[in-house]
Amino acid sequence: MIAFGSAVTAPDTYESYAAPGIRLAAEPDSEVMAHAADGSLFRNYNLLLDRAAEFDDLEALVIVHQDTEIVDPQFCAKVREALADPQVGLAGCVGAIGVRSIAWWEGSVTWASFTHRYPESEFGGGEFPGFAWVDEDKPPYARVGEVDSVDGFLMVLAPWTVREVRFDESLGKIHGYDFDFCLQVREAGRKVVTADLRVVHHHSLTLIGDPDVWVEGHMRVAEKWDGRMPNVGSVGGDWKQRARRAEAEAAVLRNQFVSAGLHGQAHAKQL
Repeated sequence: MIAFGSAVTAPDTYESYAAPGIRLAAEPDSEVMAHAADGSLFRNYNLLLDRAAEFDDLEALVIVHQDTEIVDPQFCAKVREALADPQVGLAGCVGAIGVRSIAWWEGSVTWASFTHRYPESEFGGGEFPGFAWVDEDKPPYARVGEVDSVDGFLMVLAPWTVREVRFDESLGKIHGYDFDFCLQVREAGRKVVTADLRVVHHHSLTLIGDPDVWVEGHMRVAEKWDGRMPNVGSVGGDWKQRARRAEAEAAVLRNQFVSAGLHGQAHAKQL
């Protein structure tokens, strides 16, 4: 049985996007858990994992953001294919290798079978497809397979992962949960992979809403993993706290630059 879960803070958003996608993808015996969120995202996702761990016939737990819409009629078949290797602990629809921090997009992105759809309130609405969204437009380097991290707007957890790994609630309220979870899965000897799962992410062109909170999350994850995973949080010496903050602030500035570029492209489309 493949279960679906979402932490809901805005019921209208969930009903507009996540719920229709789950209905499209779910099978007759699928469990659907729309959890009314209270507290941090880490805590709410752990509540979903606790509940899913009780299902004896669990094949996978699919966690989606409330603004994420599955548009793949073959979704469950692809989930089973992605988790057919018992060493796979986690799958997603976009991922990268060479990831050093929660700014996973600064690694080498190897797969992105989603499209970013922004609302009408921003330049009349539109979308920016990921490079694996249209088969004919895929670049030569596009491939599914093992990665360092996936984006958390859609995460597919194997039964072992549901029962053995938890989101680290000490890291904050929201940022860094996905990268830290991927690191935990990899540290335990399991694989993180991408799969050709077709998804629409309905999201503003402003990619990081609260830069200060994001910077704090970046620093906490880097400090946690310093020395535990190669090339992650690898800053030494008495100056490492300052270096981590500088790295985090540089990463958020780069993200804001990308966001500004998306705004510019969206404005050009509107003209």
